[in-house]
Amino acid sequence: MKKHEEASLTLLYTSDVHGNAMPISYATNEYSDSGLAKYATAVKQVRKEKDYVLVLDNGDLIQGTPFMTHYVKQHRHTENPMITIMNQIGIDGAVIGNHEFNFGSDVLSDAVEQSQFPWLSANIIDTVTNKPKYGPAYIMKTLPNGIKVAITGVTTHYIPNWESPEHIEGLYFADAYETLKKWTTYIRQTEEPDILIASYHGGFERDLETGHETEALTGENQGYRMCDIEGIDVLLTGHQHRKLTGKVNDVLVIQPGNNGTLYGEINLSLSNASGKWIIKEKEAHLRDLTSVPADNEALQAIEALEASTQNWLDEPIGFIKGDMTIHDPFQVRISKHPFIEFIQKVQMEESGVDISVTSLLNNTSKGFSSSVTMRDVVSNYMYPNTLVVLKLTGEDIKKALEKSAEYFTLIDGDIAVNPAFETPKPQHYNYDMWEGIQYSISVNEPVGNRVKDISYHGKPIAYDESYHVVLNNYRATGGGNYDMFKEKPVVKEIQKDAVEIIRSYFERHKTVKATATPNFVVKAK
Repeated sequence: MKKHEEASLTLLYTSDVHGNAMPISYATNEYSDSGLAKYATAVKQVRKEKDYVLVLDNGDLIQGTPFMTHYVKQHRHTENPMITIMNQIGIDGAVIGNHEFNFGSDVLSDAVEQSQFPWLSANIIDTVTNKPKYGPAYIMKTLPNGIKVAITGVTTHYIPNWESPEHIEGLYFADAYETLKKWTTYIRQTEEPDILIASYHGGFERDLETGHETEALTGENQGYRMCDIEGIDVLLTGHQHRKLTGKVNDVLVIQPGNNGTLYGEINLSLSNASGKWIIKEKEAHLRDLTSVPADNEALQAIEALEASTQNWLDEPIGFIKGDMTIHDPFQVRISKHPFIEFIQKVQMEESGVDISVTSLLNNTSKGFSSSVTMRDVVSNYMYPNTLVVLKLTGEDIKKALEKSAEYFTLIDGDIAVNPAFETPKPQHYNYDMWEGIQYSISVNEPVGNRVKDISYHGKPIAYDESYHVVLNNYRATGGGNYDMFKEKPVVKEIQKDAVEIIRSYFERHKTVKATATPNFVVKAK
């Protein structure tokens, strides 16, 4: 071994790509500097420039765009297009994200089988074998100069709080922190790597600089705590869709946003002066795809599916009489809007109950114009949620309304969004609106005592009586910290996703009248 031998390693990774393969925004069909096709070019360029490059994905890869929804609905007999491109890129490994389960276990299992790379999620355990379900807990890579690199992966164990039970049947989600700690110790003692990289589909529960809590410590995000684990050199994160780099306890951390607009680049410099490789420097950068052309091989591989997707998206399915467009998402949340009433009517007709809960899922939602296409539907309802009818008490309803009322605050006497719903991760979808009951929210009142005058069919709700309520499966399992819904009696499960339910509604009601019947009010006092 040469004295003072120097070496370097570059690590590229994506996280929360969410089905973005093409450089397109499907809501508008406009060009976008994002997607795996452009990322494939970026990887090729870096490989030409660097001595040794590892490439990873940190989860939430196969769900999130109309492209992937259409694939699952119409083209399951072909290879998953996100896997096709990742195989072309030649990534070294991937981690399971929570949204990987959204289309069901069969779609995920097919994607894993089609992959020419291993999937790492050490804490997603098969209850029969008691071993990691989708691949090894870690992999080892040895560089040409003998440097040993260990890569281990874990996934937020909060998934059972969101996912449909049938999608995760036979799985146990072990605590991500405890699992990572166990495997880090094992890898260090057994493999004696020179570099240990942890890839975690989860984010940070505390401010990276101050250590102050930035969210309730539910266990959904444990990244800050993971930086206390001895032996980790780099912690790759995601899930929160944040854009950050930094160090916590000398652990290099990074998170590259979402939708394939950015990727992470980690550069490690090593030195060997006494037979042992030591990391001298480590840097993390967020790279965009602005000046990067799409890779032709990737585009050709998904060309037919993309054409089919575009035809599907442009298919008219119904008409709106009146105005159902959204101009200001905040106004939608403080006073009844025709688009919200439409979603509520869809859910109530499909479920056969007369109390419904929904949210405005995204601040980019534009509602519906006079002619509605599938593009309009999927751009407003971008999650493959199903519907669940729960049996709730009046007390449960009151608690849920109070949880939603936390969304608001007062600034100089005016109603505004509570900053906790905007940072560190936007969570506007965790504010619900209800149909079939009447209620008011007084933002000046203390949290937990803001909701007044709740009535059902003109009478005050009874806290000890039961009501049937339809809501999406994410919320029905307590997603968004709506703990009052957890383990409540399930009256009915509707195993069709929201896009299909809305399409079916338009088939029955070709022209829908835009109406907004006031049933709630949000007021400053």
